[in-house]
Amino acid sequence: MRGTIRRRVLVNYRVAPDVIKRLLPSGFEPKLVGGYAMAGMCLIRLEHQRPSWLPSGVGLSSENVAHRIAVTRRAGGTERESVYIPRRDSASRLQHWLGGRAFPGELGSAAFVVHDDGVSIDLSMRAADGLSVALRARDDDMLPRASVFASLEDASCFFRAGSLGYSATRQGRSLDAVYLDAADWRVSALDVELACSTFFEDRSMFPLGSVEFDSALIMRNIEHEWRRTDPLRLPAFN
Repeated sequence: MRGTIRRRVLVNYRVAPDVIKRLLPSGFEPKLVGGYAMAGMCLIRLEHQRPSWLPSGVGLSSENVAHRIAVTRRAGGTERESVYIPRRDSASRLQHWLGGRAFPGELGSAAFVVHDDGVSIDLSMRAADGLSVALRARDDDMLPRASVFASLEDASCFFRAGSLGYSATRQGRSLDAVYLDAADWRVSALDVELACSTFFEDRSMFPLGSVEFDSALIMRNIEHEWRRTDPLRLPAFN
């Protein structure tokens, strides 16, 4: 599948590594930066999504969110960086139905309200199962002073290394896998007024004090292709 990433926001949280470890499938370890695990949300608007053999004038457009965790996994004697995605949600009913069938990545169903004028973003999402997400932010030229990343370039490099995504599946016996091949990689910082997700507010997974907002990045108008890779079969969760 290929298309245009009209907008991709990475909202990032630093998390206690032992807390993240409990959420990962066997064989995965949290990728650390400054002693913290890094988790967050990928809020992405996709346009002209289509099989690679179709022309650019056709395809699907949709708002989507993926909750993600930066991870490493050792395979064939090599440690490889990727992301583990415990859940994906989409406003597109068709993508919700096709996800995990026609292409990797099962998707929950969600409703989005988005205002994006190219400088500021006001977004809210509510999934069919009640999970909610909200973001209010505007373009900025630097990361927050408290960010664990030393610079915008460091943050960009950290997340670019996680182009391979492993997604949880309902059956729980395997992970869907897809690789994001971006034609260009350009990120900017966001000044965040509000960022929240009830996923990270669930104290059964994230005890009080174990998770804290770090930073947010944005990409715009990126041509890309999603490449299917083999599913990963796992024995059990930790």
